[in-house]
Amino acid sequence: MEDSASTDLDSSVLAILARARTEVAKVIIGQEEVVDHCLIAIFTGNHILIEGVPGVAKTLLVRTLARVLGSPFSRIQFTPDLMPSDITGTNVFNLQEGAFHLVKGPVFTSFLLADEINRAPAKTQSALLQAMQERQVTIDGVSHDLPDSFTVFATQNPIEYEGTYPLPEAQKDRFLLKVKIDYPGEAEEKQLAFQTLGEGTPEHILEGDTMEPVLAGAEISLVRAAMQGIAIKDELVSYIVELVRASREADPIQVGAGPRATQALLLSSRAYAGIQGRDYVTPDDIRSMARPVLSHRIMLRPEYEIEGMTVCEAVDKLLESVAVPR
Repeated sequence: MEDSASTDLDSSVLAILARARTEVAKVIIGQEEVVDHCLIAIFTGNHILIEGVPGVAKTLLVRTLARVLGSPFSRIQFTPDLMPSDITGTNVFNLQEGAFHLVKGPVFTSFLLADEINRAPAKTQSALLQAMQERQVTIDGVSHDLPDSFTVFATQNPIEYEGTYPLPEAQKDRFLLKVKIDYPGEAEEKQLAFQTLGEGTPEHILEGDTMEPVLAGAEISLVRAAMQGIAIKDELVSYIVELVRASREADPIQVGAGPRATQALLLSSRAYAGIQGRDYVTPDDIRSMARPVLSHRIMLRPEYEIEGMTVCEAVDKLLESVAVPR
């Protein structure tokens, strides 16, 4: 049986991925898995939903990625009174010139941090949909292109739901991955505490001269193209399809994952293999990416939620129910 991809991943690309992880680790203490998932979203041309309590360095993480990958960065604080034009921009009439001029909004960037996206109403949330899907925004009937490297990092606070507007399922499906940033471990938090007493705080390192961009923003597309050289066997492609289809039939799951989940699991598993320094995908790569790919795409039946089952536990049961290729 032939592989679905047979071209070796260029060693220079593997080196770029390894250097990117090393540079980010200078600022972000721990959180290696979250960093890897963000890199996967970037290098597959997709977007990521990040959930975490305040103070776990979500903004710092995206700023660091932008610095390391040589890309512009913008941040939007979503609030209930935020309007779509606050995101996309608007045409402003210049009295002196007698003409309208476009004042671009923060969406015109490479890396966009949509902070607490669930605090804005649906109309404002939907302003990101065209940008996320087509890398374009339409203002007064005119379409404007966004950079090829445009990536949305949307955050949610898991402990404060008062006054929030939960993302609709269709919009959550637009995110390749959903990841959770937990509190750092004791050793990592001690390291942060001692760094805070000196000049080696993460913010100081980020603004200093020790951070080295590993590539320019325009080169991200080259790394994305190189990712297509990561080999994945046909039986592993079939395994991915079986996992996603099993989510539609499992008893605890009321709404299973759609075909976009199949694409997401395929792309993210391939990128995960590259970040791990390999030019081929293994079953463990697929299993490692199952939770972040599927957890925001399935809905549990109410009776299982009442019993205390979580979505992640349901995904684990899926992994147990589908035979792994040998």
